[in-house]
Amino acid sequence: MRKQQKPATTKGSADWFTGDVYVDAIATPQDGDQRMIVSRVRFTPGARTAWHAHGRGQTLHVTEGVALIGTRDGAVIRATPGETIYTPPGEEHWHGATPEDFMEHLAMLEDAEGSDAQDGWYEHVTDEDYTTANEE
Repeated sequence: MRKQQKPATTKGSADWFTGDVYVDAIATPQDGDQRMIVSRVRFTPGARTAWHAHGRGQTLHVTEGVALIGTRDGAVIRATPGETIYTPPGEEHWHGATPEDFMEHLAMLEDAEGSDAQDGWYEHVTDEDYTTANEE
């Protein structure tokens, strides 16, 4: 057993996010074949991820604000603190804050053989698609 040092908060890359997003790593693989990754991700109002998918799926647990989670088929889920959303492996999706509020969630996933080997980041969510998602 060992206590780990808290890594510095990082700002999300403009390649992967629209708006200001801050990430705190909570858990990363430590030994052998471990794969668990957990991060606290904070979104400023209107901030969101680009379209992306995870080779082993992703679980989001909302801790603050209202989260918008959208899929390629146009479905949008609004999630509030205490709610958990699961995205299956390979499903392209995005998530972010509403225009009016900050949003924070825990992002939990399994590393896909070398981080991005099966995970993919794609184009940014358009302002039009984001506005439509927020109206639903």
